[in-house]
Amino acid sequence: MEEIRTYFEEHYGISTSDWAIFSSKLHRKELKKKETLLDVGQVENHLSYIEQGIVRQYIPLETDDLTFGFMFSGSFVSGYDSFLTKKPSEYKLEALTEVVVWQLSYEGLQEVYESSQIGNLIGRKASEDLYLKKSKREISLLRYSAEERYLKLFEERPELIREIPLKYIASYIGVTPQALSRIRRRIS
Repeated sequence: MEEIRTYFEEHYGISTSDWAIFSSKLHRKELKKKETLLDVGQVENHLSYIEQGIVRQYIPLETDDLTFGFMFSGSFVSGYDSFLTKKPSEYKLEALTEVVVWQLSYEGLQEVYESSQIGNLIGRKASEDLYLKKSKREISLLRYSAEERYLKLFEERPELIREIPLKYIASYIGVTPQALSRIRRRIS
């Protein structure tokens, strides 16, 4: 829990009293590799901070999954649309590695909003972080070729290439694994 406290102190200047309120609502959860954090059809009830590991967001299909996000240590993860609307999720959150998250329930977040000075700032920053990741991905898909998306991904997030299976990276940039192999051969 020290890592998340340090994160909130550095980013929000959280006071000791606000930290006491906030931390009392957090619950630690450990996931094994390939374990599901959120399943299709399940209503998301948590905003989670990843202390350790990598989580993949994807839509499972009969043939190939459609990966649309990776979340790493030090970031928030949630089926945020389901969290806000209380409607079933249309996608899945899965641990790609062993993962440790600190979870705040929807009800807990409402209590933090009501009883702390910093609660609204934390909620806003978490939602902004999730929105910016989504927006950046959409712009990338609309603006750049698959090769450009791969190069940008490699430039901005080299850990993806080292830690995530290529089939998931291919899905993320919107190509088949075979097309990704051709792109990699062409640029090497």
